[in-house]
Amino acid sequence: MKLVQDPAIAKKIRKMQQRVCWQDSLILERNIDQTRLVLDDGQADERDFSFLVVGDSGSGRHKGHNPQRQVAELMLPHHQECRFLLHTGDVIYLVGSSEYYRQNFIQPYRELLVGGEQPKKVAYDEMVFKLPVFPVPGNHDYYELPLLLSLLSVSTLPMRYILRSRLNIDIGLHGSGVGNAYAKAFLDYLQRFNLPGELPRHLDQHYTATTDTGRALVYQPGYFTRLPNRYYTFRYGGIDFFALDSNTFNQPQPLPKTKKGDSDRQILASRQQDLEREKMEIIESAAKLNGDNPNEAEQLDDFHYKLSQIEEIIVDIDKQLNTDQAPQTDTEQLDWLKHRLIASWHNPEVRGRVIYFHHPPYVTEATKWQQAQTLVIRSRLRGVLDAVAQEIGALNQGRPLVDLVLNGHAHCLEYLQTVDTGHADANINWLVCGGSGYSLRRQRTEGGDLTETFGTGERLIARSHLFLGRNGQGSQKRRPYSCVRIDVKGDERPQFIIRPLVAEWYQRQWHNYELTPLIL
Repeated sequence: MKLVQDPAIAKKIRKMQQRVCWQDSLILERNIDQTRLVLDDGQADERDFSFLVVGDSGSGRHKGHNPQRQVAELMLPHHQECRFLLHTGDVIYLVGSSEYYRQNFIQPYRELLVGGEQPKKVAYDEMVFKLPVFPVPGNHDYYELPLLLSLLSVSTLPMRYILRSRLNIDIGLHGSGVGNAYAKAFLDYLQRFNLPGELPRHLDQHYTATTDTGRALVYQPGYFTRLPNRYYTFRYGGIDFFALDSNTFNQPQPLPKTKKGDSDRQILASRQQDLEREKMEIIESAAKLNGDNPNEAEQLDDFHYKLSQIEEIIVDIDKQLNTDQAPQTDTEQLDWLKHRLIASWHNPEVRGRVIYFHHPPYVTEATKWQQAQTLVIRSRLRGVLDAVAQEIGALNQGRPLVDLVLNGHAHCLEYLQTVDTGHADANINWLVCGGSGYSLRRQRTEGGDLTETFGTGERLIARSHLFLGRNGQGSQKRRPYSCVRIDVKGDERPQFIIRPLVAEWYQRQWHNYELTPLIL
């Protein structure tokens, strides 16, 4: 029994374009750039600034504790000093449903919101942020419920009780609507303007900033806090930030129609069947436990951890088995990134570049490091950066094309650096911030060095310098949930000071601390 269903890439793109009236004639005649926003906070020209990063946060309460709320409280002392918060995706688990926005986002992050002191009165599709929040969609923000599970979720069958009450899996009556809940929560949902004159008035009121790429949406904290699109860019303190939707360029290549391809397909199908059996065994075992008993609650948490791991692997196998032709790829978005990076390097006002999106190209978390999605995202991003490097020549003077890449998806906090990869993604800093609330994962047993096959051998391509995730066993098990504060310093070439903030659940108590800052 599948717990989630991932819609086709073409459907994701089409639905999201409809919601923002992509390239509507009224937008074109006003020369509006639907991928650009301007943060109007009166401080965007200051060179030194700070911001916060969270990711994979969107869970509800666990048995006896609420990790997401603990992480939100870690950030409270930093709200006044930080200009905005970046979210690396998976805002709402398990399937991005609008039913869970109040419980899994509004309630834990209430201090960020206008009217947040009364969270029950804040509608998910009318949120206004006091501290700017700039998310990207994660895979769970697009997921749907399979038909069978939808039927179970509205029934009174024991399975519903097992899934929702025993294992704390946030399954309601429906899924995300192919990202519809995310779009209504965060995007400027232009499709809702269907009366004569409504859309023109809205565009003339909120798309008023003049930029080098056309008119842009003005993001006004405390008043109007919508994003123009699922991928977008903004400039702050001389840094260009590029937010991507990696859910539309993560489709693996099809398995070749050869003997080896057929063999790989059989191996994957067999593994998928084994995982499905293991999943049902976990559900059956969980049904026998009492969540009110502290020891059994720990077991339920472990079951939840294992179940979420298995489901992620099954989805990745599905993407490989169900791909029998050239993969769907959001070439429009990738071309946009290429051209905007080239323009950024030609702009003397820009001193640095940050890209953030959900799926990490480099990671050593046990379930993600060799997933097909991880490898194809790496390949897609390399293609873009290689094209940028060829176009700009020596303009970067040996600097990496991007100063920092931020990701989620892997439920951990990890800092890696690429070495000579043979591509333009060499010598880049990669920060995975995906441990802000959902079930944490362990590092792979192979360690922190990532290699690739090159010729007849292997060569090092990236090295992990920090990994913070689930560790220890039994009574010594530690669950360090995290977020980061990033301070931007310097002038011509910026310096990024990464300050990890940690709320660790250990022996049924919370322990809050900061790690030694990383200076990049």
